[in-house]
Amino acid sequence: MTSSPWVALPTEHRDAVRAAHDAVVGERRDSEGVRRLVRESWERSVGFRVDPDKLSPDVELSEEELRAYRDAHPLSSALPSLHRLLIRHTFDAGLIIAVGDQAGRLLWIDGDRALRRRAESMGFVEGADWSERAVGTSAPGTALALDHGIQISGAEHFGRVVHPWSCTAVPVHDPGTGSLVGVIDITGGDDAAAPATLPLLEAAVAAVEAELRIRRLDDVVAPVRRPPASVVRPVLHVLGRDEGRLDHGRTSLELTRRHAEILTLLAWHRQGLSAERLAELVYGRDDATVTLRAEMVRLRRELPESLAPESRPYRLTEPLELDVHRVLGFLERGAHKVALGSYPGPLLPQSDAPGIVAIREELRAALREAMLADASVDTLLEYARSFDAADDLEVWQACLRLLPARSPKRALVVSRIERIEHELGRMQQTATLPQPPRP
Repeated sequence: MTSSPWVALPTEHRDAVRAAHDAVVGERRDSEGVRRLVRESWERSVGFRVDPDKLSPDVELSEEELRAYRDAHPLSSALPSLHRLLIRHTFDAGLIIAVGDQAGRLLWIDGDRALRRRAESMGFVEGADWSERAVGTSAPGTALALDHGIQISGAEHFGRVVHPWSCTAVPVHDPGTGSLVGVIDITGGDDAAAPATLPLLEAAVAAVEAELRIRRLDDVVAPVRRPPASVVRPVLHVLGRDEGRLDHGRTSLELTRRHAEILTLLAWHRQGLSAERLAELVYGRDDATVTLRAEMVRLRRELPESLAPESRPYRLTEPLELDVHRVLGFLERGAHKVALGSYPGPLLPQSDAPGIVAIREELRAALREAMLADASVDTLLEYARSFDAADDLEVWQACLRLLPARSPKRALVVSRIERIEHELGRMQQTATLPQPPRP
């Protein structure tokens, strides 16, 4: 048994936990093969009449209602910090991050895309209720129920469909009142409930609570010196996101991917674009102007009047800053570490709009070139672990050259280089295999 009741049991206890789940949940009899706080959570779940064989978390909010609720939630302001501290690292680690409210409703989910699609099959989606009352024992729901960070692994989950998963969750508190405002969860395989994951997540939550405290103080003591919303430059966040977020003054607006694509292109091409050229950059063909004009009508309805694009040509009359611009600006000034910290991931990674793909690749190339040319070894190592460079042989070889001969980090770098070379060799071997004759 582990010394802490909040940490998941080692993997060698899995059989005992499964037997305990069958006994307590299936047969309603006591068992000693599981942590006490997990057994007590199972008992609460039974009392809530949760069906362990049919998990169906409620999704009560419409897409529009969820967007409005998220915009007003205090944790929305902490998302950039979470991207920097956690989310940007999950793509390479095969993990997903979920941020929920104080009632257990999942508000934001990000991280490994393949894993997110798998998680959707059990209802682990934005807007879903993952409280104990809804789904039984799980890290986010049980962390909120006990008001304490906790790990739930494998068969410790009440619902059997969740048994292949492990997770760690830590509640978040309002720094002024101490009341619960939400929960942050890491979900995935065994690594999601590794012993080191809980203190890592607790440190991230402490940083989030510190940021909330600073924002609260700012709201109280500095409203006079805060510039009015009319003079605060609007910023469009499109890096590491499948959709866009527009910050304008003290308000935020979630944008669909298509609307984010259009605004990104107009902010990038500040001189304006003809309808034909913009249609080509968005849809891949210049004869899609009718479709584009219909989309522009919908976009104008969503935006503040000052940001509504003009036509003939389509252009923005008010400067709109992209988070892409910020990264490039830091690179131009030689602030490589700051630039990397401002880069949570590729530009609208799910977009296949030609204009977006071109900007995405331009930014990737600029970041890669700067890192290889001038970055310190620590910054280069951080970049190497990012989504863009995880399998970039040249980047990892550069890390190895820069590391001191006695650095303990060299073993990990050598191991990664060998794995990449092995994968490349296997791909080349597959490519040279004789192809079967065509019928």
